[in-house]
Amino acid sequence: MIFGNRNLGLILTVLTLVAVTALSSCSRDGRRTAGKPGKQSASTGADFSFNDNDTTQFRVVRVNKEVVGPRLKLIQGGRAVIGSQEQDVMAFRDNTERTVTIASFYMDETEVTNLDYKEFLFDMGKRVSQDSVLRLEPNEGVWAGAMSYNDVYSTYYFRHPGFNYYPVAGVSWVQANAYSEWRTIRVNELMREREKLDTTLTRNQLIERGVVLPQYRLPNEAEWEYAAKAMIGTQYLDENQENGRIYPWDGRGMRNPYNVKRKRRQGDFLANFKRGRGDYAGIAGGMTNDGEIIPTNVYDFPPNDFGLYNMAGNMNEWVQDVYRPLSFQDFDDLNPLRRDGIYDEESTYGTSLIDDNFRVYKGGSWKDVAYWLSPGTRRFMHQDSATNHIGFRCAMIRVGAENK
Repeated sequence: MIFGNRNLGLILTVLTLVAVTALSSCSRDGRRTAGKPGKQSASTGADFSFNDNDTTQFRVVRVNKEVVGPRLKLIQGGRAVIGSQEQDVMAFRDNTERTVTIASFYMDETEVTNLDYKEFLFDMGKRVSQDSVLRLEPNEGVWAGAMSYNDVYSTYYFRHPGFNYYPVAGVSWVQANAYSEWRTIRVNELMREREKLDTTLTRNQLIERGVVLPQYRLPNEAEWEYAAKAMIGTQYLDENQENGRIYPWDGRGMRNPYNVKRKRRQGDFLANFKRGRGDYAGIAGGMTNDGEIIPTNVYDFPPNDFGLYNMAGNMNEWVQDVYRPLSFQDFDDLNPLRRDGIYDEESTYGTSLIDDNFRVYKGGSWKDVAYWLSPGTRRFMHQDSATNHIGFRCAMIRVGAENK
C-alpha cells in the first residue's frame, strides 16, 4: 500500500504519541498511589482483587480523589507562630507566642446557621424522644435582659425564616458537640444512599471502602487560630514571613485598606463588631459603618485567605479545648490540644472557676470591641452555658490527599 506524505506524517505522529504514552505509563506505574495501586502486590507478587463482593481474595480499593463533606474548606497545614501578637491589655498572659505545626484539615466556611440547626432538630425528632429534642434546642432566653427590650429576638431570631442564614445563638458547647455527632451520622447516611451501599456494612467496612467521612467535630484552639490568621496570604517565594497578622486580614485596622476583595468598598469595615460603648453599628446611612446591630448573615463580610467567613466578629465560636491559663507552656508543638487538665490539675486553682468543664471560645462577636477580634485572644465559659454571642462551626481531619 502506498501512503501519501500527509498520511505518512499523520501515522508517524500517532505512533510517536503512543510510544510517549507507553513510556510515561511505565514511569508512573513505578510509583503506587491510592488511586493507582497497580495490579499486583509489591510484597508478594499476588494479584490484587478489585471486586467489592469477593471476600475470598485480598481486595484493594482504588481512591481516585478525596471525598469532601458539604461546605468544608481545606486548611492546608504547616508551621505557624500562634499566640497573641497584640498588646495583652487584659494582662491574661495566657497565650504567649510559640511555633507549632498544624496538620491539614477541613473547616466549615461559615458559622453554623439557624437553618442548619433547625434541620438538626427536625431529624433528631425522628431518632430520639421529644424531651431529648427539647434539651437540644437553643436557649432563646439569651436575648432577654432586665434593662433592655430585646424580646423580638427571643421570639424571632431562631424561628423566623428571615434569620435562616444568621448564625445560631444560645447553643452550649455540649449542644454544639451533639450537632457535630449528628452531622457525622447524617452525612454518611446520605453518602451510603447515593452510592447504593449495603446498609448492613459496618463502619469499619465502610472506612475500608473509602466511602465514609471522618467525624465532624469542633476545631481545637490551635486549628481555629491557625485557620483564622490564614497566613498563606503573606507567604513569599521562600519561607520567610516578614509580617504577622493581628486580625484575619492585613493591616492594623478594622477597615478594608484595599480595593481588592470587595470592589468599590475600600474603607468599609471587615467585621461585625462593637465600635465602642453603646455603638454597635455606627450612624444610620453611613456607607463605611458595619451597619449590623446584632449578628448578620454569615456571608455578609469578606472571607479570609482560606475562604472562611467571619473568623473575626459576628459570633464568638466554641472550640474543643478545656481552658487553662498555662496551656501554651504545656502543649505539644504538633497539633496541640488540651482535652483535660492533665499537667495542670483542677486542684491547683482551689476555689476558682477553672476546672475541666470550662471550654475556650474565640473570635470576637457583634457585641465585642475590636480587641477580642484578634485570633490570639481567648476566653472561657462553662460547657453547659449559652449566650447570644457564642456560636460554632465544625472541622474534620484530612484523610489522605490527591495522588498520594
